Amino acid sequence: MNRRRIWIALLIFTAVVINYVDRIALSVASKPIAAEFGFSPVQMGYLFSGFLWTYVICLIPLGLLVERVGPKRIVGGGIAIWSAATALTAATSGFASIFFARLVMGASEASTFPACGRIIRDWFPQKERGLVTTLFNGGSSAGPAIGAIATAGLVEYAGWRAAFVVLGIVGYVWLAAWLIWFASPGKANWLSQAERQKIIRERDGDERQTTPVAAAPPSTLRYLLSQRSIWGLVTTQACLVYTAYLFLTWLPSFLQSTHELSTMNTGYLTAVPYFITLVLGAAIAWASDKLLSSEGVRAGRRRNFIAAMAVLSLLILYAPIVHDLWELLLVLTLVLTGSTTGAGLNFSLASDLLRNPADVSRVIAITALGGNLFGLIAPIITGYVVAATGGYDWAFGVAAALLLVGAVATLTLTRKPIEPEFSPEADLTRLPQDMVRA
Repeated sequence: MNRRRIWIALLIFTAVVINYVDRIALSVASKPIAAEFGFSPVQMGYLFSGFLWTYVICLIPLGLLVERVGPKRIVGGGIAIWSAATALTAATSGFASIFFARLVMGASEASTFPACGRIIRDWFPQKERGLVTTLFNGGSSAGPAIGAIATAGLVEYAGWRAAFVVLGIVGYVWLAAWLIWFASPGKANWLSQAERQKIIRERDGDERQTTPVAAAPPSTLRYLLSQRSIWGLVTTQACLVYTAYLFLTWLPSFLQSTHELSTMNTGYLTAVPYFITLVLGAAIAWASDKLLSSEGVRAGRRRNFIAAMAVLSLLILYAPIVHDLWELLLVLTLVLTGSTTGAGLNFSLASDLLRNPADVSRVIAITALGGNLFGLIAPIITGYVVAATGGYDWAFGVAAALLLVGAVATLTLTRKPIEPEFSPEADLTRLPQDMVRA
């Protein structure tokens, strides 16, 4: 990766970090919150999943808006709203108000992945997308790691309400940097001409191309949803994200209930698997970029790495039966590495299979929707299972079954490139009006 475009990778990575810090904050602070309001495990399960209710509803509409409004406004507006919702959680007085704050946070956080998917396609050569996308998605590991320690420390020494105020302020600091420095490759005045030409020449995998080609109009949702590969991407993402969200929402409670840890110690031990996952995920993504030829990338052979990650995550079956704390952390680390790295590579696979850059934000939104629908139900199902059985064995078994489905789905359903619905010369006045408006 060249020296300057790494700043774009860093910006979108930190956006996801903040996104996930705010998501896990409630999980880390769950013990004092549940004690203050007398919430049951089932009620906490609903609160943990609350942000996903609006997240999944808003993903596709915001994905459609990216092409019309632009990724800079979508991402900036999103973080402004969700940071406000995070800070205002400090003013809540019970289940309903906390749940409402989570709904607002979820709706605005839906802006990040569709817009940043388009940013990655615009800013990075094809042979760098696997690493950059996984680093970007790696914010979903770094965020919980940082959030677990930061929130635990704030809760321990200042109380849970102060913790949410501080986390909300952090989002606005990032927003200032975003508004100052982000622009498209063609407009970023801090980008050298040589690097700008390299990005444009290589982002579609054809290094011989020296000038941009005419872009096809974005495909309609109806067309995209008729493609088998889209359903493979969605199914795979759903099965991987279920495990990722089970850990994101219930890992602190799991550690506390099975090892009787304090809030601060839970924060430290929650952070360890996420930090290591970030490093391992980057190494695996780098390997996928280096080992695959340009032809292999366009043929979708990154699916083999994704299937391997799903299989690695099957170690979740050992989590309830491992009693030594450090052995447990090793198992949790490998499970998180498989689920989060696989999900990140699945976004890369979506971009690999798409032949029309204008479809990227839509397909990323559709793929993320599938993943987060299962992410939504993961904490709820886990809450009911834990309440019914008094343990986590069956909850982790459900996740393992889905991981097997995900491995099969990526290997069998994502074998065909996704061609544009319309040619670059298509007359926009003849296209369906719902697509033109989008």
